[in-house]
Amino acid sequence: MRIDGWLRFVLWPGILGLSLFLLIGASVAVGGTEIDVRTVFGIILERMGIGGLSSGDPASEAIVMEIRFPRTLLAALVGASLAVAGAVYQAILRNPLADPYILGVSSGASLGAVLAILTGWGASWFGHWTLPVYAFVFACIALLFVLRLARAGSRTDTKTIVLSGVVVQAFFGALLTFAISLSHEQLQRIQFWLMGGGFSLRGWDHVEAIVPFFAVGLLVIGWHSRELNLFFLGERHAAHLGVSVGRMRVLLLVTASLVAGAAVSVSGTIGFVGLVVPHVMRMLFGPDHRLLLPVSALAGAMFLVGSDMLARVLLAPRELPVGVITAFVGAPFFGWLLRKSSASQGT
Repeated sequence: MRIDGWLRFVLWPGILGLSLFLLIGASVAVGGTEIDVRTVFGIILERMGIGGLSSGDPASEAIVMEIRFPRTLLAALVGASLAVAGAVYQAILRNPLADPYILGVSSGASLGAVLAILTGWGASWFGHWTLPVYAFVFACIALLFVLRLARAGSRTDTKTIVLSGVVVQAFFGALLTFAISLSHEQLQRIQFWLMGGGFSLRGWDHVEAIVPFFAVGLLVIGWHSRELNLFFLGERHAAHLGVSVGRMRVLLLVTASLVAGAAVSVSGTIGFVGLVVPHVMRMLFGPDHRLLLPVSALAGAMFLVGSDMLARVLLAPRELPVGVITAFVGAPFFGWLLRKSSASQGT
């Protein structure tokens, strides 16, 4: 049975939102100290001002509200950010293989964040927003390099975008390795963070740092969902329908880089979320970005919350970096997409 009209824009985000809510509860409950899911929700709702529901002891409340809940919320925000950024890159560049990780944007953001950690420059100006600001600036620099490398004459060659991203990723990866080699006391911490292990070191201040970037970015991108639909059909088609192609492309790519850079700054390098999630959502719900953006954000949040939960329990009490889990899912998916893309170009 097909659901048409406005109901699609309410029903599917509602289903995914409820699923995300339940998954967050399950993720917060899982850990070295098992806490009942009902107790988890009781503690959270009581802290929100709905009293009389919590049956947890002070130790359980501390574990939930100071460790697991902010960590899980951060995973949800990062997953949503990377998925939305991937959806924008794929629409603007008209390439299903585009995402922050493959295009080198995540490597640029990681380099910026590591430089902020090592140097401390600007901390007195930006406070706890220092890492997101550095990550955003270097993410934009990486994206600029990718677009310049892929430019053929007066137009950007979408077929070479991925290859340009590989080159830029390797270059920024080398700079990142050099920066890490200069560190001593923080070496192990930075390496674990770069593999996507940053969630275990984060709290409410990091949630507060990423929320403004995510909210502003999602608002700007969502407001221009019509333009994204037209870009997905082709730049010439968009220009004929009155879209200022050059200006809109820059605005949306920079906004996507802002969202992705802020996410990487608090989580480390986590690959393939922006590749897998938007592509799967596009196959399920179609290319209309009025629906694709919210369902991608919710599905990206679910994907990373689930990955973080697996990273904590698979080798408990040891913890895997989240990037390992996403790579196990994303790398085969990327190979399938690459093979499919090559086959379609050959026919």
